Amino acid sequence: MGILEKRRKMRESVIRKSLEWVSSLPFKLTAILIGSYARGDFNLWSDVDILLISREFKGNPVERLMSIDFPAGFQVIPLTEKEFKILLKRREPLILEAKEKGVILRDDLKLFSKDSNEN
Repeated sequence: MGILEKRRKMRESVIRKSLEWVSSLPFKLTAILIGSYARGDFNLWSDVDILLISREFKGNPVERLMSIDFPAGFQVIPLTEKEFKILLKRREPLILEAKEKGVILRDDLKLFSKDSNEN
């Protein structure tokens, strides 16, 4: 197996593992794989970056992280829907990257659907 095929399989495995995890979360959310695995430029030290957006989140981001049981090697960024929309309006690079290059894992909130309002 060539190096490109190995990398493709590694990325597919990460996407599959991410899908399984976000599918197990028992609340409505939008989950987007972002960063190097979404772009395809990951390396051996890359973590799995996932943007989680939910109306259910309470408290500050640290409290939100402590309430979520996520797999080792995952870096989760928990945002409320309101925070996401503010960051989108400000055209924050993280949100723009999610919109342009992110891999949609789950979109219960329809934030990434074709008919979602971008501004």
